[in-house]
Amino acid sequence: MYWVTPRHLAGDDDALAERIGDLLIGMGWRLWPTSRHTLLYVSPDELRGAEWILASYPFELGGLPVAWQLSARADAASVLTEWNAYFTPGVPHEALADLLLALDAGDLPDTGFGEPDVVLTTLVAQGWMRDVDRPATTVTDPGFTSSVSLEEVPPLIEDADPRPDLMGWQAWAEPVFGAPYLWCASFSASFPHDLVAVFGASLASSVPVPRRTLPDRARERLTVVRRD
Repeated sequence: MYWVTPRHLAGDDDALAERIGDLLIGMGWRLWPTSRHTLLYVSPDELRGAEWILASYPFELGGLPVAWQLSARADAASVLTEWNAYFTPGVPHEALADLLLALDAGDLPDTGFGEPDVVLTTLVAQGWMRDVDRPATTVTDPGFTSSVSLEEVPPLIEDADPRPDLMGWQAWAEPVFGAPYLWCASFSASFPHDLVAVFGASLASSVPVPRRTLPDRARERLTVVRRD
């Protein structure tokens, strides 16, 4: 077992489905296998959902297949979601877990938006830097390998707001410039900024994380604090 930093380059230890699934069951979310060979978890109030969709391969972010989709609705009887977020394999499961814990503990999923700058200030407080060219929308880690940015939402990202050219938070890790991404995440335009800040704070945490498998793309960028 390796204990490594930084977290945003540590990968998912090939356990993203199991770690997040166990967390959701532990929080009391119900599980249904679907006809699309996905696993759908729903919160007890039926307002929040998380679905492991890798088997259905719905679309890609940054050339990587989407693995988890989070969603929320204001009314349990509604078939329309207020917002969605999407995560590829490789995203550190600790960051996704912290996001889900905050989502589960919060009020109705369509509240608590805060201001967009909460995302940037949260990451800057943990040592990330505002982008020189886009200081009002983008932050980057000190090693220039990962970014969180308010960007035009990519295609196929679903949101209750139907207007085109909307802006939403996007996050990614690119350990080697120009090489394939390690992971990507996309938040739809209506996704609460406060929750994105929770995800970002976990990404930027300096606390070492345990890994049995280190991602090849980021191995040279990782520091092994200790081995067990």
